[in-house]
This record gives sequence, structure tokens and C-alpha cells, in this order.
Amino acid sequence: MKYGGSGLKLNGTHQLLAYANDVNILGGSIHTPKENAEASVAATRETGLEVSADKTKYMVMSRDQNARRSHSVWIDNSTFERVEEFKYLGTTLTNQNSIPEDIKSRLRSGNACYHSVQNLWSSRLLSKNLKIKIQRTIILSVVLYGCETWSLTLSEEKKLKVFENMVLRRIFGPRRDEVMGE
Repeated sequence: MKYGGSGLKLNGTHQLLAYANDVNILGGSIHTPKENAEASVAATRETGLEVSADKTKYMVMSRDQNARRSHSVWIDNSTFERVEEFKYLGTTLTNQNSIPEDIKSRLRSGNACYHSVQNLWSSRLLSKNLKIKIQRTIILSVVLYGCETWSLTLSEEKKLKVFENMVLRRIFGPRRDEVMGE
């Protein structure tokens, strides 16, 4: 596989995810990504670029209990830190492939977004329809980014509904004729 015109060839059929200056190298074992990372470091050096050891991290996602042992990854006289989670393109990835952690992160981002437009909710200059459009296009987009990859439990669905209802209550105000449970 060639990457970015640098002539970097990665071993076998393993994957490389690249976006701007974020590169993720995936493999079936700790050895394959390490070999591919070594090839990447060598290729970047040939083009005059340098891989920052301080910014380079690795994570092992495996059901194998032996994979949970700490492995030091040394490449080009640099050691890379092992992490339990990291954020890639707005999605929090964990070594346990934990969807609830990603949902919590998305809800925190949605809450920050909600509070950043707090003054709009109380504005009488904006119609309720416009406030709903703001809620759908800005806030829900932040919360639901990447949701097509989630498989939700009832508890997680409830957390998302609670957040959405909080925003809608702020827009419409409390309902006095509300039926319990709806």
C-alpha cells in the first residue's frame, strides 16, 4: 500500500487510516503495526520529516489477556507511550472498544455546545422554529457524530433522550399538561 506519495509500503493487508497529520496504523498483532510504524518513520525521515515521540502513542485492542501486558514500543531510539484511549476525528476510541465512553464524551461536547448558545434560548427575537433548527443542526450534530457505529443499550438510549429533552425543555419551557412517561 502506498501512502501519501512518500513511497511508504506497509506489510501485508493491514490497514492504515490517515487524515491530515493524524495517522493510525492497524494490525492483527502488536508486531505488524510496529513494523509498519518503523517503515513509516523511515519513510518520513527520507522526505525530511520527523515523527514526534512526544505526540506518538499506541493502543492495543484485544480480547487476548496477554495483549494487556505492557509492551514497550521502541522505534528509532524513541519509546512510545501506551494509552487506554484516544480521540480520533472526534470519536473516543478505547482499548475495550467501549461505546459508553464515546457517548459520555459526545454528551460532554453537546453540553458545552448547549451552554455556548445559552443566550439564544432565552431570546424573544428568535422563533421556536429557529431554536429547533439550531438544536438539530448544531447541538444534535455534535452529540450524534459517529452514532452510526454505536450499538446502544436501553440505558444509553435513555441518556441521549434525557439530554435532548433538556434542550427541548429550555426551548419550549415546561409543559403543564404533560403525561407521565412521555
